[in-house]
Amino acid sequence: MTVCLDTNIFLQIFGRKQPFHPILRALLDGRLVLAISTEILMEYEEVTVRLSGRERWRDVAALLELLAQLHNNIRQIAPQYRFGVITLDPDDNKFCDCAIAAEADFVVTEDNDFTALKSAGYKPQPISPDEFIRLHLSITS
Repeated sequence: MTVCLDTNIFLQIFGRKQPFHPILRALLDGRLVLAISTEILMEYEEVTVRLSGRERWRDVAALLELLAQLHNNIRQIAPQYRFGVITLDPDDNKFCDCAIAAEADFVVTEDNDFTALKSAGYKPQPISPDEFIRLHLSITS
């Protein structure tokens, strides 16, 4: 199963006590594929550095590289088209563009702006992290 993680969700997968740690566990076990684009990676870096410092970003980047090498489950996507699905916050389109180009199953997010993806006619659907964990990871986590 391939997913694209909104930045707020990505930040909350690290640390055993974090609410969305089962997503990281699924990545570590090779049960999940994470689709990311350069734009998304840059946002992850920017926000991680702002909130936790450069050293923390180095650790996160090293983990992503390790996952790519161990399980080949980090898919670097280069969307060639801007789909413009989200009009309320166009900056969020980077996640939709990546998910659509990757033919991902879900965009995991708590942002209501992504509801536009539900009726856009593309494969990826928005899903809350709690629902994603409950429906897709709880049995094997």
